[in-house]
Amino acid sequence: MAYIDYYKILGINKNASQDEVKKAYKKLARKHHPDLNPNDRDAQRRFQEINEANEVLSDPEKRKKYDQYGENWKHADEFEARKQQQGGYQGYSGGDFWSSAGEGFSGEGGGFSDFFESLFGSAGGGRRGRSGGFRGQDLNAELRLSLREAAETHKQVLTVNGRSIRITIPAGVENGQTIKLKGQGAPGMNGGVPGDLYITFAIPDDPVFKRDGNSLYLTASLDLYTAILGGEQMVSTLDGKVKLKVQPGTQNGSKVRLKGKGFPVYKREGEAGDLIVTWNVVLPSGISGKQKELFEELRKLESKQ
Repeated sequence: MAYIDYYKILGINKNASQDEVKKAYKKLARKHHPDLNPNDRDAQRRFQEINEANEVLSDPEKRKKYDQYGENWKHADEFEARKQQQGGYQGYSGGDFWSSAGEGFSGEGGGFSDFFESLFGSAGGGRRGRSGGFRGQDLNAELRLSLREAAETHKQVLTVNGRSIRITIPAGVENGQTIKLKGQGAPGMNGGVPGDLYITFAIPDDPVFKRDGNSLYLTASLDLYTAILGGEQMVSTLDGKVKLKVQPGTQNGSKVRLKGKGFPVYKREGEAGDLIVTWNVVLPSGISGKQKELFEELRKLESKQ
């Protein structure tokens, strides 16, 4: 059984910080993501390895067990309990195991010791179930959505490990939010149940709206004449354009709140936050001589008041 070096997979050393683990994972996950390599089996395999390595090394407790027990880190608690019953063992490190009798297997390929087989069976990989099989590995994937996609409940098909998985994404998911799809991870071994699939949403900044929780913020241009005299102005919302009344004498930077026109509330159908519109009064450019005369008249009138 080949020893899986998670540090090597992510291209980091054993002393790497959690921040370095996170950066290495994100860089490699983007490069080998199945959506960017739809017909590349090697990229899909590599993506699975990267997710597997990140699952372990990004969790301090799992990483500690992995550093001590290698790829069989999931059996650490069982092994320690059994060790107490059996009277101890000589050592286990980096994927190699020696039984209390001195028998063992090499992480590069030998057989399992009798003691190890009696505890874990003839193959490792995940948590052992009642049937004797081992639970499959949990997988992690990143799904990129635009702000508008995240604002609508919709179905989407993902390709994970060569399998197509159809999911429904509720409106209102947030950037960085993770959901679990039970049983959609790697298959189990020896009849064990499959692992779970964890999907983390990545929602980049939108060119029009800024999101803060369920509130949306929009900066809308307003011409000088409408700002002074009042009138109406069309502004964008997630549902399309709406017409707003502009009060006479509207100041640059003033705000208008549109209730219920913000971002949908996660898993609360029909509810949404507010849209806050900030007016940006735009001064006219290239004014004519006549316009300049009129502005001069206005200035004189203003000075007399």
